[in-house]
Amino acid sequence: MNNFPSLDWTKNDDGLLPAIVQDAEAGTVLMLGYMNEEALQVTMSTGFVTFFSRSKQRLWKKGEVSGNVLKFLSASSDCDRDALLISAVPTGPTCHTGMRSCFGEQEGTLETLGLLLRTIRERDEGKDANSYTKKLLDGGVEAYGAKVMEEAEEVVRAARSEGKQRTIEEASDVLYHLFVLLRGEKVELADIAAELRRRRK
Repeated sequence: MNNFPSLDWTKNDDGLLPAIVQDAEAGTVLMLGYMNEEALQVTMSTGFVTFFSRSKQRLWKKGEVSGNVLKFLSASSDCDRDALLISAVPTGPTCHTGMRSCFGEQEGTLETLGLLLRTIRERDEGKDANSYTKKLLDGGVEAYGAKVMEEAEEVVRAARSEGKQRTIEEASDVLYHLFVLLRGEKVELADIAAELRRRRK
């Protein structure tokens, strides 16, 4: 386990560490499971989150029955080296109840934006010819670029003379169309975050 040479697998008698799974795109906490060293190794080598099931006493790939797997992106440990934070992309509901998260529907500001980005990606990858998002993306920068400029003008007009609610509505349109532009130009939100961090320094 070269990636985590200092994890304290001996802290508990069963050799298991708690592993919190977080939605990499929306930031939502999805579930808590337990991993032993082998489960973490399998997770990192296969690209799918795999736990050690305490009830079955074996490795358990999340979604092995339902198909709602968790695509592994990264892992980090806490300061005591006895807990893991797993960043993953869910392919469906994580909870067996059909909910997105085992902790219930939690949707704050960042989660909402993350889910919008995911919806745009799904529309782009889909085959629905009637999808407005898909049509914009297929039209290229001329299509979605024009919409960004149009909506930017409208939000300024709303702020000047149409009141707070209209400003909120038009700002929502700007964000949506800007996110479509980013998708079309293959710019990740992480790229923008990195640039903002660079400027902050």
